[in-house]
Amino acid sequence: MHFEYANVLIFLGLGITLCAVMMWLGALLRPANPERAKLTTYECGEVVTGNAWINFNIRFYVVALIFVIFDVEVAFIYPVVTVFRDWVGAGKGLFALLEISLFVAILVAGLIYVWRKGDLQWVKTVEPQPHAAGSPVSVSGKTGAPTLAGAATARKEAYVAR
Repeated sequence: MHFEYANVLIFLGLGITLCAVMMWLGALLRPANPERAKLTTYECGEVVTGNAWINFNIRFYVVALIFVIFDVEVAFIYPVVTVFRDWVGAGKGLFALLEISLFVAILVAGLIYVWRKGDLQWVKTVEPQPHAAGSPVSVSGKTGAPTLAGAATARKEAYVAR
């Protein structure tokens, strides 16, 4: 009755067994000689300076993911384009055209979303924050009017990690 799932279970078991055997074989064959220099944060011969936990700009990964998403679309569109003439001959041309048009429309919607969100800009513009209770206030020299300490009147260009 449930014999249809036997192939799935066999391949799942083979996959798990193969992974376990390869991990065991790697542990058996590789040399194990840990030393102080190898156990440090960097093994490249550089002297370690500071903590390994630092903030970095996540924009590199966001741009890479956006590139991968919009680059892979070509891999999905190319097979449809290669067989489109055969589909037109078989009477399925309109369906294929609508299907690929929907796919491109979804990608265009994603591009518009990423563009509007500002993820395509490498340097983001940051607006100054409004005065909050408890933030430092300074007095300007000429008028004596209180202003936010460190606040700029113009827009600031800054690297912002989301």
